[in-house]
Amino acid sequence: MNRNKEIWEGWTVGDFIDELNITFGSAMWMFNSKQDVKEWVISEQPYYKKNIPEVTKYFIDKYEKSIQNR
Repeated sequence: MNRNKEIWEGWTVGDFIDELNITFGSAMWMFNSKQDVKEWVISEQPYYKKNIPEVTKYFIDKYEKSIQNR
């Protein structure tokens, strides 16, 4: 993954990931599927409300790892 890839007006993949990581842990209880994670990511991204595949994949992977460890 290229965290430096610019997505929108200077915001990079890494910027979106860093921003969403702040609240992801406390939002995990809401997720029952990968689709739930994807919808949350899109709705919580600042400024840009479209799917960014790299960002979505990062959080889906993180979600899947957390449910494997339960």
